[in-house]
Formats: sequence, structure tokens, C-alpha cells
Amino acid sequence: MTTIAELELPADEFALWETLDALPDARFEVVQVVARNRNNAIPYLWVRCDDLPALSDALENDPSVEDVTLLEELDGEFLYRMTWTYRIRVLIHILVEEEATVLNARGGDGRWRFRVLFPTRDSLATTHEFCEASDFSIDLKQVYELDSTRHGRFGLTESQYVTLVTALELGYYDIPRGIDLQGLAEEFGISYQSVSERLRRGHRNFVRNALGWGSLDEED
Repeated sequence: MTTIAELELPADEFALWETLDALPDARFEVVQVVARNRNNAIPYLWVRCDDLPALSDALENDPSVEDVTLLEELDGEFLYRMTWTYRIRVLIHILVEEEATVLNARGGDGRWRFRVLFPTRDSLATTHEFCEASDFSIDLKQVYELDSTRHGRFGLTESQYVTLVTALELGYYDIPRGIDLQGLAEEFGISYQSVSERLRRGHRNFVRNALGWGSLDEED
């Protein structure tokens, strides 16, 4: 079954590690990446940085990148296309060996996080084995199966999905509200505390997975 996984890797084990080290406040968000071959990959990525000259210098001196092109500037964020040529063995394995898709990748605060769509659960397991055998410090943060139901698309459990949909249908999100938490608790035959926690966790999973799992600045 198709599987989505969130993987975390230390910044110094991946491309752009020198740029991230030189600019610790910078944040990178990959919006698309393709592997040209087994030796390099081409990402399009947004960079949030307060010092464009320093960013340009860091990228120029970073041994892991080539052919850096600034495509767009928008409200203090910069869209780049570049070629990653070094320290991308994990990425090449994911894209080429496992034929997986990187849905989102973010770098900053000493780490990279990847949200990857694997064609099977076995391909995720093979990637984890590859990382361990190659001494990469991969950390598996979250895994869920992308089943054919709506709730599976956003990492919701079935109970979270049903609770959110019922809350919507009964007017919990209306102004004014058509039902409150106590009413929802009675609807499901569970405690106020349980329905509150189910809603909060459902909201968190929905927002994280719909928008790309949230900010690197926040702890899980």
C-alpha cells in the first residue's frame, strides 16, 4: 500500500549544509525536486533569509550546489533553481532506487525534514535499511498509509475524520455555533475530554498534512 513518511536528517548529512551553517536563521522549503541522474538532483526551493548578499555568497561557496539561479523574490523570500551534486545519496536512493516522490522538504535549524510518498511500505523499509547501512542518522517521525478514503489523504484516523465531519455537519464551526463540545460528546457517547482531544488531534493532523506538516520552528 502507498505510504507517506516524514523523515528527518541532520543538516550536515545533506546538501546545503555549509549554507545552513553559515546562515542559521535561514529556512529552505523545496517545492519540487527531480533526479537528473544518480549523481545530481535539481530542486526548486524557496529561501527565507534577511540577508540576500550573504545568502548569495554562501550558495556560491557551498560545495554541494552548482548552477544556482535566483528566479523570483517575493516578500523577503527567494525562489531558486539549483543543482545539488554532493551529499544527496539519501535523496537519490528515494527518487531513483525506490521511485518515491518527495512531496515536501524543509531545511533549517540544523536539520532537514522530508515528506515522502513511497509506492509501498516495503520501499520505506528498504530506505530505512539503506540509511542505517550507510550510517545516515535518519529519524522516522511519522508514517501513515494513503488508503482510498478521504481521511487517509490527510493522515487522519477514522475516528478523527468522523468527528471532524460530524462537527462540521452539526454546526460546530458555524457562527454562532450550532453545537458545542458537550453536545458533540453526547452525540458520540464519549466524555467532553475525549471529544476535545480527538478534535485537536484531528485538526493538527489535517493542517500538518494538508499544508506540508507545519513549521520547522515548532517542536512535535
